[in-house]
Amino acid sequence: MTERKPPSVSFESWVDRQIREATERGAFDDLPGKGKPLPGDSAPYDELWWVKQKLARENLSALPPTLVLRKEAEDALEAARTAPSERALRALLDEVNEKIREAIRRPPMGPPLNMGPIDVDAVAARWREEREG
Repeated sequence: MTERKPPSVSFESWVDRQIREATERGAFDDLPGKGKPLPGDSAPYDELWWVKQKLARENLSALPPTLVLRKEAEDALEAARTAPSERALRALLDEVNEKIREAIRRPPMGPPLNMGPIDVDAVAARWREEREG
C-alpha cells in the first residue's frame, strides 16, 4: 500500500478497497498455499506459535549448546547402529567426537557437558558383532 488513508474514509472501507484492488490486479494469485487451509489451524492456540515457527524455519534451537551436543551424540550413536559400513560409522562418530573435544577445550555457556568423546572402537566392535551374529 503506497497511499495513505484519506481522513474522510473509514478505515474498514479503505482496507477493503485496497484488498479488492489488489485482488483485481492479481497480486494474490501466486501466493504459496493458495486454496489450502492454514497450517496449524486445527492445533490449540499457543502464544509462542510464531517463535516456534521462526526457530524451525531458521533451524535454531532454544536449548543450550551443551544439551544440543548431548542430543547430537545420542542421535549419532543411534544412527551408528544402522550405518551401512564401519567406515560410515567411524566418520559419523569422529565428527561428533571432534565437537565434543572442542566443547571440552572451550566449554560453551550453559550446563556442563559431563561427557567425554565416544569410544569409536567399542561401538565399531558392537556393530561388527551385530552383523556377524
